[in-house]
Amino acid sequence: MHLLVIILNKEEFLDEVLEAFVETGITGATIVDSVGMGQTLAYRIPLFAGLRKSIKTSDYNKMIFSVVQDDEALKQVIALIDEIIDFNTPGTGLLFVVPLSMVKGIRTDELSW
Repeated sequence: MHLLVIILNKEEFLDEVLEAFVETGITGATIVDSVGMGQTLAYRIPLFAGLRKSIKTSDYNKMIFSVVQDDEALKQVIALIDEIIDFNTPGTGLLFVVPLSMVKGIRTDELSW
């Protein structure tokens, strides 16, 4: 079981990413609006106001969290997301996976993935 986390700086990719989740049988995710530290510093602290011009991302991003139980589904969804987003392009976002040793609150008898 793993926690898949995507910090998506380019919100225009959100629908395609969610479609990749559904296509691979991942039916649950939490999406949170967030803002990065650079944006906060650039807009709230006058000393860093010069950063505004150098920050090439939008003001906000989306964080997508999903507990994925099936290793194959995890590999498939990452492959699909890699076709949608080039994370090597600066300012695009970040994807990482964290192994989970225990999760409470998921009814596994209802999950199709």
